[in-house]
Amino acid sequence: MVSVIDYNYSRENPSRKISVVIPVYNESTNILKVIERLDKVFMRLNYHHEYIFVDDGSVDTTADVLKSMHELNGNIHYIELSKNFGHQNALKAGMDMASGDCIISMDGDLQHPPELLPLFISKWEEGHEIVYSRRRASEGNSAYKKFTSNLFYNLLNKVSEVKLEQGTADFRLIDRKVADILLQFNEIEPFLRGIVKWVGFSQYAIDYDAEQRFSDKSKYSLKKMFRLAMQGITSFSIRPLYTAVFIGFSISFLSLLYFPYVIYSLMAGKAIAGWASIITTIVFFGGLQITLMGVIGIYVGKIFLQTKLRPNYIIRNTSLDKRYDLAKF
Repeated sequence: MVSVIDYNYSRENPSRKISVVIPVYNESTNILKVIERLDKVFMRLNYHHEYIFVDDGSVDTTADVLKSMHELNGNIHYIELSKNFGHQNALKAGMDMASGDCIISMDGDLQHPPELLPLFISKWEEGHEIVYSRRRASEGNSAYKKFTSNLFYNLLNKVSEVKLEQGTADFRLIDRKVADILLQFNEIEPFLRGIVKWVGFSQYAIDYDAEQRFSDKSKYSLKKMFRLAMQGITSFSIRPLYTAVFIGFSISFLSLLYFPYVIYSLMAGKAIAGWASIITTIVFFGGLQITLMGVIGIYVGKIFLQTKLRPNYIIRNTSLDKRYDLAKF
């Protein structure tokens, strides 16, 4: 359990409202525990508050649980999306609909400890418009998890103009002025960690130790992690395109070194390597071309999707009182 002794309660402002946005996907067994721990935190805080759960197309009883909790507590709201639009779009849906003076986003599996919220709020009251978290390396994480995490951040920072610290997560607080700016973003496949870093403002980092999931197992598969990594890399940089050009020129230059060998073989009357070397060369360059075309294709595909102007998400149902568009761009 995270301590809240660092929080400065003298800075509380009862006239201000805090929105907590929690994307969930098949988290019916975690919701009650999340609410319980959030309630314990806000019982000690003198702020208006709301919890906004975004159901990202769950196929279990998540929607039913959220509707029942809303009937019991008017501070608990839900946004039910028409299908699974992905974690980043679900998170943006909640941020778009939140009405607080600041918005705190966290996952619904309790790996983001709610007990850190007072510290987030304290730094916000000191004047920081963005308070974000950095997950410390945990001994409980597998070697594979640590390797893939390090690979993601190292690769992203090398090819992108936006630099993210190791362990940066979607567990953060943003001020209303920042949220209003993010409302204007309509890009396909938003990478919010990078976007929040890119917008600037006064940002403060808080290190934390992630907890174990309360129940069930992680919904973030290797495929989803790879997709998120590609979103982050291609959303903030065109360096991979320059890299593709550099590799192409380098391979072309190196291939020229083969010509002296061909001339020498002809003059010496030696046979040039047969079909094995030819096939090997064809396979190598063929694979390289496909890889480079794939890089270019990702960017072309993002342009194609962006020009369609489809919404980031579609709201099927919500408990929020204010008017909303069924489709949000």
